[in-house]
Amino acid sequence: MRDNDTHKEGTATMPLKVELKPGERILIGECVITNAGHRTSLVIEGRAPIIREKDIMTADKADTPAKRIYLSVLLMYASRDPREQHQTYFALVRDLIQAAPSTWAMIETINNHILTGDMYKALKQAKQLIEYEQELIRNESSDAGLRQSGKPGDDTSSDGSR
Repeated sequence: MRDNDTHKEGTATMPLKVELKPGERILIGECVITNAGHRTSLVIEGRAPIIREKDIMTADKADTPAKRIYLSVLLMYASRDPREQHQTYFALVRDLIQAAPSTWAMIETINNHILTGDMYKALKQAKQLIEYEQELIRNESSDAGLRQSGKPGDDTSSDGSR
């Protein structure tokens, strides 16, 4: 994923070279491009949101709060008018912060990128939010296992026998 014109006013933009495997798709602006043949190289110049297939989140796959936030930011990134997603995004953010206050610093960074119009950086940070959420879920699962079985290394069953 990349907006290939993120440089400051007055500086030249760098073309983006993208290699696509057979059958791989890429979103450029509002167009989906599918490589129908052999491995292909594209050189993209200009200003447009660019999202590789591996970075595309669908509603079906957005099955956690952080993934739904990522999807909302992705839709802002690809949209001509990102404000159309703001109401949904901020409702999702409010719910996540209530459930997991430790996400606030990451959310604040995403918000700042959105408010300054740097949707590519917001999307990258939203991807990191998904990773952090997965870490929280793993930690909660292991903590639940400890609570259920007692202290680590304690082989005592619930009736006190070993």
